[in-house]
Amino acid sequence: MDVIDYLMDADPAIRWQVMRDLTDADADEVAAERARVVREGWGAKLLSLQAEDGLWDGGVYRPGWVDRSRPMYDAWTATHFSVQQLVDYGVDPSDERVRKAVRRLREHVRWDAGDGATYFEGETEACVNGVVLRNAAYFGEPGEAVLAKLLAGQLADGGWNCWDGQGATVSSLHSTICVIEGLWAWEQANGGSDDVRRARLAGEEYLLERRLFRRRSTGEVIDPRFSMTSYPVRWYYDVLRALEHFRQTRPEGDDRCLEALELVRAKRRADGWWALENTHEGPTPFAMDGEFEGFPSRWVTLRALRVLRAAESVGR
Repeated sequence: MDVIDYLMDADPAIRWQVMRDLTDADADEVAAERARVVREGWGAKLLSLQAEDGLWDGGVYRPGWVDRSRPMYDAWTATHFSVQQLVDYGVDPSDERVRKAVRRLREHVRWDAGDGATYFEGETEACVNGVVLRNAAYFGEPGEAVLAKLLAGQLADGGWNCWDGQGATVSSLHSTICVIEGLWAWEQANGGSDDVRRARLAGEEYLLERRLFRRRSTGEVIDPRFSMTSYPVRWYYDVLRALEHFRQTRPEGDDRCLEALELVRAKRRADGWWALENTHEGPTPFAMDGEFEGFPSRWVTLRALRVLRAAESVGR
């Protein structure tokens, strides 16, 4: 099967992005396909799981059924990651069903930790707040409070670390990618400011100085998982996620991304598709059809193709 045909044999959340980013479809056709996201498939299903109190699965970061007295790592069914996923699906913010969901979120949802801030005001960790800012920018919600927290929390090396409150002084690629995505989204939605742009550029330099996945000091790979394809990305860093960011913020390209680009090119299978190499384990609201670790992935293939298309358009 042709790779575009393979991608188009999918949920509307994927199809409309293929049409926009890979086939250069007419804008009206793209908009019509995008409008289907809230009416059918994954987008409609995820929207339907929100309760009247604005929550998904009874919690903000973790679901309400989690026993906080027992060890627990990650679950992806609660509100924060559900909203992040709706943004990734590309639901239309102007659709009344989406506006209703966001209104519930804005009016009723408060963080469990800290001072009980509203959802869009953010909490304490940079990796969380970066995603909150991106969500706020996407849905046209106030993000000034969470933006101020992020700007105040930038470390001396240019990045961010969710453990800075516990004394961390060296940035994390996980935290930094979440934040610079949020800052970029805010700039695009609201024009940004010199302070926001400086903060984003410094965070991007933190990644670029490491060629997206190598230690600056030794050149060794920081973590083998950074070179693996994944989706959904949640709060995790990987090379393809970074390249997705830089294709937007630096369309002219940057030589420090070349090794990462070659890494992604080399992962393409003989049939033209890319596999999902690393699933971030945890309960999910539902399985997305056809997305299994070790097998061809439409999400990974879409993201890889648009990264490489952007790079090749400027001779990279």
